[in-house]
Amino acid sequence: MYGTIMRARVKPGHREIFESMMKEQTGGDRQPTGFHSFDVAWEDRDPDRLVLVVRFADKESYVANAESPEQDAEYRQMLDHLEGEPEWIDVHWEAHVGEDVTA
Repeated sequence: MYGTIMRARVKPGHREIFESMMKEQTGGDRQPTGFHSFDVAWEDRDPDRLVLVVRFADKESYVANAESPEQDAEYRQMLDHLEGEPEWIDVHWEAHVGEDVTA
């Protein structure tokens, strides 16, 4: 499994807008090839600091999605609500222990 961990700070007052935008972007019919799952978390110390974890079946499908015009448009929309460029950490997942996270 392959994917990325994003860390960013949402502009003050934009958290609800950002959350709504994320639901809209991920709730439609567009599921990229190889997409597995994502997690959203907000830091305790700074409630405007976001951590997003995105997983794909493999690096090839992750890269294909990252380079797609649809993903670029969604990313640019996301940037409107962030304080600057996010930090990205691309990773290979080796193991998962415990239960899956559910709502």
